[in-house]
Parts: sequence; structure tokens; C-alpha cells
Amino acid sequence: MMRHLLKWGTVLAIVLGLLGLAYGFFLYRQIRDDAGRDDVRAADAIVVLGAAQYNGRPSTVFKSRLDHVYDLYIHGYAGSIVTTGSFGPDLNFSEAQVGTQYLIQRGVEPSAIVTQQSGGSTYDSIRSVSDLMQAKGWKNALVVSDGFHLFRLKRMFRDLGIQAYTSPAPNSPIEASASQRLFYSMREVLLYAAYRTKIPFISEL
Repeated sequence: MMRHLLKWGTVLAIVLGLLGLAYGFFLYRQIRDDAGRDDVRAADAIVVLGAAQYNGRPSTVFKSRLDHVYDLYIHGYAGSIVTTGSFGPDLNFSEAQVGTQYLIQRGVEPSAIVTQQSGGSTYDSIRSVSDLMQAKGWKNALVVSDGFHLFRLKRMFRDLGIQAYTSPAPNSPIEASASQRLFYSMREVLLYAAYRTKIPFISEL
């Protein structure tokens, strides 16, 4: 009896493992498809996801996102910009503040920018922005981040009642590096699966 149970338990584990691998591969392909797709169009606001900053200056990853936001803004895709991101190790500057100041230095009117400083996770940022947009009566957003990030962002916004159109930062240093592109895309597979299955402490990263 025990041998019989062990046999079928092993078979079940193999089947579940294969299904997990198939699902992971399916998600990876969707993540990479969204990473290469630019859905740019007019929207109520352009939303940029924060990234690291150093002593008030955006990292190269964050700068590439902000430069793309600036280009979209001056081409008239939206009249408002929402910067996001919380404090990291440097408590003097938040990512949202740094993003706002960078865009102002490039010539964007301060009145066109909403600095949405929220919690430390992607989900916190999206939930905070979604609440803001709904309060303003905004229904859709043109969302900017690195390509690997967009699949999850789009679905999180949708779950919170906002239509998200995504536009990847064209000069992303992460997307330009094959090893980093693979690492962050595989990370997104795990984070999106955790988000969908509501795994504590992981699903809201």
C-alpha cells in the first residue's frame, strides 16, 4: 500500500512539476511579448514607475524611464504626469520626488506633475496611483517602465479599475543586457504567479 501511494505521489509530483514549467514558460513568453510592444496612445495621464536614485539623481534605469516620459509628454500623449516611488536607503529623497525634479529640470511645468509618493512595492505604487486617478475621474494611463515590468503592471492596474496602456523605455540598460533581461523577466514570472495566487509577502512586491 505504501509503495503504491509513493508511486502515485511521485507521478503526481512529476505532472505538477511539468505543469508548473509549462505555466512558467507561458508567462515568460507573455512577459517578453509585452516587453517589446509599445501601446502608446493618448491617455489621461502618463505614469512612470520609480527606480533607484542616488543622492537626488536618478539611476541610469530611472533616467531612461523619465527621458521616455518627457518625450511622450512633449508629443502630447497626456497633459499630466504621475511620478511614483518611495524612499530607499536614502531618506532624504524619494524616487517620486527625484523623478519630479528631473522632469522639471527638463522643462516640464510643475503644475503638470503629480508626485505620488507611496509604499515600497510595485503594488503599493499602483494602488496609490489608481486611487488618485479615480479621485480625479481619470480612467486610463500611459504607463512607462522597463519592458520586463509591463506585463504585471498592466494587469495590476486593470484589477484596480484603470485601463493601462504600456510604453517601454527604449533605452533601458536592463533590456539592453541579455543576462539582466533574462534575470528580471524570470523574476517577473515568479512575482506575477505569486500575485495571482496571493502568496503572502511576495504577491505585493
